[in-house]
Amino acid sequence: MFKGFVTILLLLFFWTSASAVPPAPWEIEDIMGKEAVPFTLKDLNGVEISLSSFKGKVILVNFWATWCGPCKNEMPSLNKLYNTYRDKGLTVIGISIDQTAGAVKNFMKKIPLDFPVLLDGKLIISRKYKVFAYPTTFLIDRNGILREKFIGEEDWSDTELNTLIKRYLNDSG
Repeated sequence: MFKGFVTILLLLFFWTSASAVPPAPWEIEDIMGKEAVPFTLKDLNGVEISLSSFKGKVILVNFWATWCGPCKNEMPSLNKLYNTYRDKGLTVIGISIDQTAGAVKNFMKKIPLDFPVLLDGKLIISRKYKVFAYPTTFLIDRNGILREKFIGEEDWSDTELNTLIKRYLNDSG
C-alpha cells in the first residue's frame, strides 16, 4: 500500500512539473507571414541602425556568432550573394550574438563581410525573432513581411536559393 501511495505521489509530481515547463520557442507564436519585428541595434562602430532604414528592400537578416562553425562556413557565400544582388535591391543584415564588437572585428579580418553587422549580445532581438539555432536567416519582402526562414547553414550560391531571391527582388509588392 505504501509503495502504491509513493507511486501516485511521484506520478502527480511529474505530471504537475511537466505542465509547468514553458513551451519551446517555435511553439509559442508563428511570426512568419507577419510584419517583421522592428529593431534598432548598434553596429561594430557603435552606430545605431534600424530595420526601418531598409524599407522597400528585400532583406536577409542572418543571426549568427563567431564561435558557430556553420555560421563561419556560410558567411563567404552569403557575402557573395549580397554583392551580387545589392544593386538590385537586396540587403543583408548580420546580427551577431557575440558579446563584443572586438570578437566580430577579429572574425571579419579572416572572413571579410561587406554587409552591415549589428550586435545582439543580450539576445533581445534573437528572442523576438524566436531564434533557437545558429545560423538562422529570415527573408523579409519589400513590404516588410517575414516570408522565408532558413535554419542552419546554407550555401547561398545554390541555384534554388538564388532563384528564390530573384523572385522576391522581381516582386514589386
